[in-house]
Amino acid sequence: MPEHGMLTLPAPAKLNRMLHITGRRDDGYHLLQTLFQFLDHGDTLTLASRDDGELRLDAELAGVTSDDNLILRAARRLQHATGTRSGAHISLRKRLPMGGGLGGGSSDAATTLLGLNRLWRLDLSLDTLATLGLELGADVPVFVRGHAAWGEGIGEHLTPVELDTPWFVVVHPGVGVSTPHIFKAPELTRDTPPITMARALQGGAASWRNDCEPTVRKLYPEVARALDWLGERAPSMLTGTGACVFARLEREEDATALLTEIPEHWQAFKAPGRNRSPLHDALDR
Repeated sequence: MPEHGMLTLPAPAKLNRMLHITGRRDDGYHLLQTLFQFLDHGDTLTLASRDDGELRLDAELAGVTSDDNLILRAARRLQHATGTRSGAHISLRKRLPMGGGLGGGSSDAATTLLGLNRLWRLDLSLDTLATLGLELGADVPVFVRGHAAWGEGIGEHLTPVELDTPWFVVVHPGVGVSTPHIFKAPELTRDTPPITMARALQGGAASWRNDCEPTVRKLYPEVARALDWLGERAPSMLTGTGACVFARLEREEDATALLTEIPEHWQAFKAPGRNRSPLHDALDR
């Protein structure tokens, strides 16, 4: 148990190493096949238990009300599901760009669920926490479960996988991409034939693609420029619906060298891929 009822935990980024859109449900959600992998880089949450049941959050997120904030929604959902009288004071150090396709909000929610489960001594299983997480967003369960995964359905049906763990340079080209805008676009590919997980893994990184990329390129020219620029230097792809794009490099020194070349008007960072979430590593320590 952490000293003084406090925990500081990472909320790591994810990449979609592959993203196929295979159909659309009657409720409008798109059916996906994707490969999720974590990065050793992300936000940081500090959670302190309170005995008065109050939930307080120190975080200024532009355009996000407290009712919409996934950290507070996760904490309230956990209180409601368990009837606990405990509360929490949560501080967020935000590193991941909002709306970047790196899963920052979903990761923050998952870290809140796992961290408060520990602090409040609730002893809920990962299955239960993942089910609660799915109510908050389709990407939350993969962060709760904490292992690189093959995702199907709307991304919630997860099978653990072992992927290569190269270094990545991630670039945010300074524009916000609206996920609903992309998924409503008439030209978006929605009929990629489903494949098996085994076939996806057998093809390897050289065969992986993101079905959202052509639509994002068309609607967001700055993302297209970033993809073109990175693609001239290393194998590159969009993650999620963007706006972040990533390049895959075999060695840290290659990532470091590429980082020094990034145009000043883009934000960028380097990080190694991880098949086990840094959040779960931190909770085990």
